[in-house]
Amino acid sequence: MRQAVVSAWKIAELRSKITFTLGMLLIFRLIAHIPVPHVDLAAIRQATEGSQILGLLNLFSGGALSQFSVAAMGVYPYITASIIMQLLTPLIPALQELSKEGEQGRNRINRYTYWLTVPLAYLQGYGQTLAISRQVPLFGEGFNFSITQNFFPTLTILTMMVAGTMLLIWMGELIDEKGIGNGLSIIIFGGIVSRLPAVVYQGFQETAGAEQGIIRAIMLIVIALATVVGIVLITEGQRRIPVQYAKRVRGNKVYGGQSSYIPLKVNMAGMIPLIFAQSILILPSTLASYFYNPDPSATGIGNRIAGFFYNSFGAESLLYTILLFLMVVGFTFFYTLVLFQQQNLSESLQRNGGFIPGIRPGRNTDVYLQRVLTRITLVGALFLGVVAAMPFFAQQITGLQLGLSSTALLIVVGVAVDTMRQLEAQLLMRNYEGFISR
Repeated sequence: MRQAVVSAWKIAELRSKITFTLGMLLIFRLIAHIPVPHVDLAAIRQATEGSQILGLLNLFSGGALSQFSVAAMGVYPYITASIIMQLLTPLIPALQELSKEGEQGRNRINRYTYWLTVPLAYLQGYGQTLAISRQVPLFGEGFNFSITQNFFPTLTILTMMVAGTMLLIWMGELIDEKGIGNGLSIIIFGGIVSRLPAVVYQGFQETAGAEQGIIRAIMLIVIALATVVGIVLITEGQRRIPVQYAKRVRGNKVYGGQSSYIPLKVNMAGMIPLIFAQSILILPSTLASYFYNPDPSATGIGNRIAGFFYNSFGAESLLYTILLFLMVVGFTFFYTLVLFQQQNLSESLQRNGGFIPGIRPGRNTDVYLQRVLTRITLVGALFLGVVAAMPFFAQQITGLQLGLSSTALLIVVGVAVDTMRQLEAQLLMRNYEGFISR
């Protein structure tokens, strides 16, 4: 491992890529500490600590939301736009045709995704800021955040936040072009990792105040490490479907005849099902917080209903955990099916003269691949559901709260493995032994 790092640093091209990526992460951390005008930082920190959905958004922004910086939304609007475009592609014939046109079609779809990101960023920025303003005096008493009352100042703040989001997306594109790893994933990874010291410090504080704190802390570390190992195994796990290509004779030359395989991943959906499920389940509790009055004197039927949703859909409740597990499993199957249909594997094999031994080309191949994909996706879906529910059970077993959410843990491990795989490929191209090949 150490020799592989030394070898990678000795190669000028790889050294340039690594240095550029680290430089982009440094710029991102500087941008995350540039607040928008008029903001009360103490109030925003109080709001993010007391709200589940704001805590999730603060995690994806790398703590920029707690600073209410120009990068407070992170790249989350772009992720939302990408998910929407992926879901719309099989439903809209024009987008489906673009997806089949190769790189040019994908570039057009990416351009539409960027265009969709801008209005989504404005909507998210306004809703997010307005929700925080209703909980705490975010901008103090001298400023009222409202489109109807303070149009231009409010629009200016929103434009700064949207510009910060688009700047991060552009930086991610630069990392894709000149750095190492997936740019947007690297930015999210950097934001999450930057919060690790605060998470560890908070964990030590909880341990110091708990009975048998050292034993519980060790149990929490063991659970976290077991989760990381499981994420790596499931992320790397795949079912290889053998493919044989028919021989074709053209003149005096023979083409084809070689064997290959289709790698069907156990977790093809990645972290998307977790993001979907958490975003949906956090919404009832967030809406109920606007109407719920915890004062015992408030006994109205409306307050009781709001209190039920506020308490039942909290991240610490058993009902929330059960629903989260079921929704993650369901979304995993749904999203995997959407991705599989977009790939058109059976048509591509038939067009290139390939076939699965023992399976007829065409519809029979498609049915066979779907059956295999369903079986291996069941394993990946159940594992994602367990990862999603792990913080609740870890807290019940140890009495301590796991600092990083399941989504954050999945992102960190997945991005680290993917980046190491890219470095591995670069080293193997130059006849060096890599990180993973040992």
